[in-house]
Amino acid sequence: MVIINSMEKEPITIQGLEKIKLELDERKNVTRAKIVAAISEARSHGDLKENAEYHAAKEEQGLNEKRIQELETSIAMAEVIDITKIATNTKVIFASTIVVKDLDTEKKNTYKIVGKDEADVKNGLIYYRSPLGKGFIGKQKDDFVTIETPSGEKSFEIIDVKYV
Repeated sequence: MVIINSMEKEPITIQGLEKIKLELDERKNVTRAKIVAAISEARSHGDLKENAEYHAAKEEQGLNEKRIQELETSIAMAEVIDITKIATNTKVIFASTIVVKDLDTEKKNTYKIVGKDEADVKNGLIYYRSPLGKGFIGKQKDDFVTIETPSGEKSFEIIDVKYV
């Protein structure tokens, strides 16, 4: 009998892993204690059936524990990619930082290609499996790229590719 490991390693940057570890530490050592104190306080108010504070604290506890499990799984599945240790060329790869020009608006944006746990489009961190991430990976500096996004087709020119 062959057991296949369906859990695939998930690439992550060094900074992304640090961010997850900090959140996990905060949730385990600070948030957890605050919630326990809130439950204890709410219990002291008597009847638990109609105690909204108690039920809210218990729900918060459940959500916190769920997030702790998610973070621990992310850390266990993390494959750290150190972009600074990769030979520099002009190809867009995971963890590279790119400067692109939107050909419709002429606006320049800087993006870093990252894993799912660190993606934050508003801060220029795009998930490598997102439409933009998939569209840019494998391309080179000076390439023109057309990507189908949820808001329609977008065209870009890759101005620069950095491994920082």
